[in-house]
Amino acid sequence: MSTTITTHAGDTAIILTDTELDPYVTHASSRRWLTGVGLPRDSGVLSFAELSREGLRTVADSTCGPVDRLAAELRDQLVIGGLLGPGALETESVLLDGATGEISTTHFLYDRPDLMDRRPLAPCLRTLVRFAEATDELAGLRGQFASYVGRYGPKAVAEASRHLLAVFEDGADGEPAPFWKMAALIRPLALVAGRAGESGLALDLPRRLLDQEFGARRMVRFEEVDFPSTLTHEPTRRFLREVGLPEDGYLFSLDLDTDVPLPTLAEYYADVDPSAELPYRADHLIRLGLLVEDNSLVVDGATGAVLNWSEPEARLFPLNTDVSTLAFTLWLLHREQAIDEESGHELTTDTYDQLAMTMLQVLSTVDPTGVAAAGRDGRHYWTEAFRDVASGVLESVGGVR
Repeated sequence: MSTTITTHAGDTAIILTDTELDPYVTHASSRRWLTGVGLPRDSGVLSFAELSREGLRTVADSTCGPVDRLAAELRDQLVIGGLLGPGALETESVLLDGATGEISTTHFLYDRPDLMDRRPLAPCLRTLVRFAEATDELAGLRGQFASYVGRYGPKAVAEASRHLLAVFEDGADGEPAPFWKMAALIRPLALVAGRAGESGLALDLPRRLLDQEFGARRMVRFEEVDFPSTLTHEPTRRFLREVGLPEDGYLFSLDLDTDVPLPTLAEYYADVDPSAELPYRADHLIRLGLLVEDNSLVVDGATGAVLNWSEPEARLFPLNTDVSTLAFTLWLLHREQAIDEESGHELTTDTYDQLAMTMLQVLSTVDPTGVAAAGRDGRHYWTEAFRDVASGVLESVGGVR
């Protein structure tokens, strides 16, 4: 079924005709919206590109399997788009109930359609578009969030979070779907660090931010005697001296011997496995700590780039732009855990996959290393770790393989 692409004042919208809506959409206001205002073709949160290509189709038409294995409430739901994750990749499908106008999401489990279910997203198309626009305005610091340009730190995060949550609550009678609640709590965290370059690194973290988050006793600050001569990148040296890193962060821990300077990768393996295959310039890669599954976190002493050395594969992979974005990543992970505790684990009940994708979007906004690595068909430790956890949640409920 074809659709009509109509342009209004320079904005491309997806408009459907009454004929294209029959017999799928009987809900009056949904019909008016789809034939009038239409759906935005581009959004940082949602994609309706498939609707413009395929037209309206039901979940039953899309599963390519026995319809009788689908829950009855899913069969006639209309696939209109998808939620977007990092790199503008769709993570789950967005559905429209043609009779009630309600919007929900689902993961297509082609091998086990009997385990597919729906999760609420918005009460109607108008609200869905409004919520997506507000989220995009926050990401671009424009529109109602234009006043946040140049502002950063915990206060800016808290105010932006309250602002976005108020938009969502106002549009959903005080009870927005979990996806939007976590967006209001997690997406504003990108505002915690400035980008003015005053530190010589990608981010200017507020003073004592990590101390306040992890506790001063869990922070490790280095001294000049701790640095090998090949660590010549001064902004990195200054950050490790003045700000430091948490001794133990989620999926990462410092591996320190306080009696000797930080080892280069070459020095480390000279002690633990002299026969190990090492990367080029291993004597310029400073090993800071451990990642899970035999991965080491290393810093390029000349450029300050943070890398993941995979021992099983004997390969280097990009990890973070520099130590400032590494610190932000560790802070983001710890902040999410704290927010989840404060919410009574509401964020991780049934919707952890959505939370993981939201976290990855925030991280990719602040540090695009993961998106760039994916574009080069490379691996990215943080992205894979989040996706593995999200996939584990889906496996436990739906048998995804």
